Amino acid sequence: MINLQVALGNRSYPIYIGSGLISHADLYSPHIKSNQVLLVTNETIAPLYLTSVLNCLHEYNCEQVVLPDGEQFKTLEVVTKVFDKLLSSRFGRNATLIALGGGVIGDMGGFAAACYQRGMPFLQIPTTLLAQVDSSVGGKTGVNHPLGKNMIGAFYQPQCVIADADVLDTLDDRQLSAGLAEVIKYGLIRDAEFFTWLEQNIEALLNRDKQALAFAIERSCINKAEVVSEDETETGIRATLNLGHTFGHAIETGAGYGKYLHGEAVAIGTCQAADLSRRKGWLTDADVERIITLFKKAKLPVNPPEELDAERFLELMSVDKKNSEGKIRLILLEQIGRATLPMKANQDLLEMTLRCYGRK
Repeated sequence: MINLQVALGNRSYPIYIGSGLISHADLYSPHIKSNQVLLVTNETIAPLYLTSVLNCLHEYNCEQVVLPDGEQFKTLEVVTKVFDKLLSSRFGRNATLIALGGGVIGDMGGFAAACYQRGMPFLQIPTTLLAQVDSSVGGKTGVNHPLGKNMIGAFYQPQCVIADADVLDTLDDRQLSAGLAEVIKYGLIRDAEFFTWLEQNIEALLNRDKQALAFAIERSCINKAEVVSEDETETGIRATLNLGHTFGHAIETGAGYGKYLHGEAVAIGTCQAADLSRRKGWLTDADVERIITLFKKAKLPVNPPEELDAERFLELMSVDKKNSEGKIRLILLEQIGRATLPMKANQDLLEMTLRCYGRK
């Protein structure tokens, strides 16, 4: 088992990475504050792993909430079901919430924990590659709004993250590829050596080679933990983790939540960001081709949806947390392995990317 630390003073916590961890009761108990535990999961994960986790919690008064599965259910209305269960069970603020699922469950569970009685402890048990390498680490929680993704939320750190690589055995191929989008992101923004390794090992990752997956998860979590430890609330360098996300969130919102997986939208958005970085004179044609080729090899889409024209993209991108004074700000690439901080978009170049990149 690998034990990484997210160093945040009195809010520091471990990330446990390994095989079979979901059934290790000794990983849970140090992080549970009282006898009351609420397990939050979804309809897809419950039949697979709910019993394994419940077996680790037999000493506790454990209630459960099983939510519908999908990005379209990441709403205030659905998260209210978690509050309903906490209140009807008379759970106090020292109760512990355990989020068992992918990024949607992790975000919703964490948001509920942040809000209930102004904050209750929670644990993350991510069950998708994307959640293990990205969304479960760093304390970003929240829900979507029809006008924008993740616009309602809070920074709220978990007590621990338990990343069991074995649960990826039941992950479908599309979800695995979606997770690889965030893995590739780390190479692009701050780890050029890792990007090269990914180019050389992408087939092994797609074939679910245990050693390759373990290395990719560990390297991604190290990168994420270092950035979060330096900038917990995204006032500086943490914003680089959003490479491709302003474009990607526009795709998710504009196409309708659930049509594109988050990683699929981020893959397209990162290719758009790379195209814009080339137009600014930072990336070469060869750099952009390397990026697009790796995403394609990871079986991810690289072209924006035809139904979203440049005007609609600009409208959707204007609703983004990185924007300032009504101006779109973007993370771009100075080179493979180094990203910029959020910068005001050059409107002419941005429109050229939106009108030309990936269009027939």
